[in-house]
Amino acid sequence: MSELLPIAEGAELREQARLLGSRHRRGLIGMLALHAVAAAAGLAGPPLLGQLVESVQRGTTQAHVNAVVAVLAAFLLAQTILTFFARRASFVLAEKIFAELREDFMRRVLGLPLSTVERAGTGDLVSRTTADVDSLARTIRFAVPETLIAAVTTILTVVAAFWVNPVAALPCLAGVPVLVIGTRWYLRRAPKAYLWERAAYATLAGRVGETVEGGRTIDALGLRERRVRRIDADLEEAYRAERRTLHLRTLWFPTADFSYVLPVAAALGWGGWLVSNGQATIGEVTAIALYVVQLADPVDRLISWLDEIQVGATSFARLVGIARVPPDRSPTSDEPDGDDLSARGVHYAYYADRDVLHGIDLDLEPGERVAVVGPSGAGKSTLGRLLAGIHPPRLGRVEVGGVRLVDLPLDTLRQEVALVTQEQHVFVGTLAENLRLARPGATDDQLDEALSAVDAGEWVDVLPEGLETVVGAGGHPLTPAQAQQLALARLVLADPHTLVLDEATSLLDPRAARRLERSLGSVLEGRTVVAIAHRLHTAHDADRVAVVEEGLLQEVGTHDELVAHGGSYAALWDSWHGDR
Repeated sequence: MSELLPIAEGAELREQARLLGSRHRRGLIGMLALHAVAAAAGLAGPPLLGQLVESVQRGTTQAHVNAVVAVLAAFLLAQTILTFFARRASFVLAEKIFAELREDFMRRVLGLPLSTVERAGTGDLVSRTTADVDSLARTIRFAVPETLIAAVTTILTVVAAFWVNPVAALPCLAGVPVLVIGTRWYLRRAPKAYLWERAAYATLAGRVGETVEGGRTIDALGLRERRVRRIDADLEEAYRAERRTLHLRTLWFPTADFSYVLPVAAALGWGGWLVSNGQATIGEVTAIALYVVQLADPVDRLISWLDEIQVGATSFARLVGIARVPPDRSPTSDEPDGDDLSARGVHYAYYADRDVLHGIDLDLEPGERVAVVGPSGAGKSTLGRLLAGIHPPRLGRVEVGGVRLVDLPLDTLRQEVALVTQEQHVFVGTLAENLRLARPGATDDQLDEALSAVDAGEWVDVLPEGLETVVGAGGHPLTPAQAQQLALARLVLADPHTLVLDEATSLLDPRAARRLERSLGSVLEGRTVVAIAHRLHTAHDADRVAVVEEGLLQEVGTHDELVAHGGSYAALWDSWHGDR
């Protein structure tokens, strides 16, 4: 099972939130001030209505009533206008903060070591970049502003109630013990439950994605029932996690509802007793009762959005946790002294104590072509990734010009060694933009030359807009073979001195692959090439052949030498040659 990416913890989350707050301090203060003024304008209503009740009790005139109503309407209008600008300021600030968080997250994701991404699998990373980003967006855009608004309104309303009559306002606090106890109970359990829920859905997404992508292989190997059982188990885990969070909400919400309904009844009962004893006026009790009723709305919003904030905080922890992934290399300023590539005593394990490579020693001379062959699962692709600097070895060294690949900055590394596999991606954009990923300043003529070098000129010439044709999702579709030629053209433009080709022509039919390899031959002249392939004509044309079996380098030599030796390579050659 893939290992999930790390998750940030409480202290780290608080520090990240503090940094965000400090960067947007002025905006936060301005937004809170606007909401405070808007809430204060809304607090004028209960005292005015309380005075009106007392006036009616003593006897009043229509003119007085009209004047009170006019003042009340003015305050309501002011509150409406101020609330509009306050909410607008909240949403603008929220968008700025979310944009900053999203950009930080994308920088962290794009900076993840490829070895870490491969170990973690796609499910967790895709879940974080989709579900968690969406959840955090909702939290920042709506939950945080609404919570701040509700908190400011609640505090000001309670203060106003105590300002009218401190004794009569005591029922405002009647629901606090119930609310505090229920909320503390909830908050102690909710973070862990929501992390469990997110992790369960990430695992489920990864499992389903793997099953869909490998559907044909699963059918061919008769693994359908096994995959169904594993997905069912993941669904059961997600169900139990979802049920846990639902259970918490089911107990907490009724407690919260009771905590802000209780003060309303208490205010009326307590206020009536105070009036009967001459310790409060009807106007004061009326104002306080209205304040208590007003409290129900902000407290209700505070409680409702607090649950959303728990979900958002969980997503925030998962997004910030990306920064905890340790680097898989320690770049230095050392420059390689030459283009020779070598591996010395290389061991590598995807999981602890389970090496898939065992003490590999291999020297590559500049300009040499080495074919790496062997049965499936022997470790050929893993060796290729180590030679390309994708993975650091567990033990041993992989060096170029005397400098370890893991000590080179990534930009320098890609100028030294490049890897092309059978898994290629066509980015959304023009064909020219896809090619210039390898060399941003390349001219159109250089792009045409690179495409011609990989036999892609014919299909490029018939594209609707040539190099300016939009490809990728939603654009002009490219076949898998064309996408692979595009990747190889990028390789030509990148112009590294050492190339690692891992089944780089496997999506082409044998005749087209052969023609492409011959075309590339002139382009790759003088460069060191490590070709990992099942088609042994690649080995036949190579300067040397390295045979990998069960993670060991069994044989190294020229094609003729190894055939004459009669070992593993000779058996592979006889089997492949006989099947043709």
